Amino acid sequence: MTIATNTPYEELTVGQQATFTKAVTEKDILMFAAVSGDANPVHLDAEFAATTMFKERIAHGMFSGALISAAIACELPGPGSIYLGQELTFTRPVKLGDTLTVELEVLEKLPKGRVRIATRVVNQEGKAVVEGEAKVLAPNEKLSLELATVPNFIAE
Repeated sequence: MTIATNTPYEELTVGQQATFTKAVTEKDILMFAAVSGDANPVHLDAEFAATTMFKERIAHGMFSGALISAAIACELPGPGSIYLGQELTFTRPVKLGDTLTVELEVLEKLPKGRVRIATRVVNQEGKAVVEGEAKVLAPNEKLSLELATVPNFIAE
């Protein structure tokens, strides 16, 4: 059981930070391909990927984007947040086995409960793989709640 507590708009401060970490597994790549419909062979076919500039399979770029979404939803501002927009720049490939850390920092509090947040994803070497900025509607009241348990699907 994981309890998540949000930070409502009134409590957010410029410079406030949070992180979210996840290792990238084979199962993650297969499930992301299944859910998104993105069957690009650079993600799924080792033989094909070996002929590309990456020389091996890489994770979908938007997999990192999904981790940013998770960090906003579960960490900062947390439960009750509404994602309004995201700009992303992919700076290097994510490989299977990488451990990614999403770094969030509140850049600006905007009118009507909106917040501008710097979003950065770094690998286990501290190298940026994605950089960007999100616009989020922060929750207006404090919440502490149990996060749903995500099903443990088995790749076919």
